[in-house]
Amino acid sequence: MNKRTFLVVALAALYAGALGAQQPAAPPPGAMTMAPGMTTEARAIVELRMAMRKLWEDHITYTRNYIISALGDLPDGDSVAKRLLGNQDDIGNAIKPYYGEDAGQKLAALLRDHILIATEVVKAAKANNKVQLDSAQQKWSMNGKDIAAFLSGANPNWPRPTLESMLQRHLDLTTGEVVGRLQKDWAADIRSYDDGHVHMLMFADALTDGIAKQFPAKFRT
Repeated sequence: MNKRTFLVVALAALYAGALGAQQPAAPPPGAMTMAPGMTTEARAIVELRMAMRKLWEDHITYTRNYIISALGDLPDGDSVAKRLLGNQDDIGNAIKPYYGEDAGQKLAALLRDHILIATEVVKAAKANNKVQLDSAQQKWSMNGKDIAAFLSGANPNWPRPTLESMLQRHLDLTTGEVVGRLQKDWAADIRSYDDGHVHMLMFADALTDGIAKQFPAKFRT
């Protein structure tokens, strides 16, 4: 094989490899897919589960983005905060088909308070102001209890103590991210986010399961 032929063959092999790399990867183990033969009810529940997970993933992801931007004095802080607040409206809209307009607006308002108090927590922690930090964290916990009370009042499949515990865990893990970044303990910061991400998916699934149990007829049409 002469040098020119060798070069052509080598380039062809590289091109073929590049095309192969562009093929979509197989779904990860445990990924939710629409299996053949699924009932209408099962398919509708999977669709709601995926949508609910996306909303709460946005919640935790943009919360993390805000923490990074606020603590680092990055110029995108206000834009990230605006996107994060919009996510709370999205979550409120998601429950309107089941609980009505007023309930959706109420949940969105509670969640927007949740985010606004979170900004107070971040600012107080960054300023190392323990008095303000303690006050903000108490407000944060009370807001979590208010959210739990509202949700449990809407759906008997969402026990109030369970929701309170799950929401407080979310606050604790988010605080762990803030503290980890302030102390430059990157391993602790990442661990808090990873744990918080998984926990948020569990919370989203709990909401989906509760809705499916309360409104079975809505998933059979």
